[in-house]
Amino acid sequence: MFFNFRNRNKTIRELRKKQGYTAKELAIKIKVSTSLISKIDNRKLKHIPEPLKSKLLPSLKGNK
Repeated sequence: MFFNFRNRNKTIRELRKKQGYTAKELAIKIKVSTSLISKIDNRKLKHIPEPLKSKLLPSLKGNK
């Protein structure tokens, strides 16, 4: 819960780099295409649609 409040204004790229993932590694981990990760890389976490956000959050938190 606190992860969401603290990091909702950060871009996916910032959060991804903080965990040490490339776009390709993150795409494989959450089972989506690399092009989708590239499209959302510059968007803030709060602007990501819910089905994708629920896949991204565990990986970006470092839980999985």
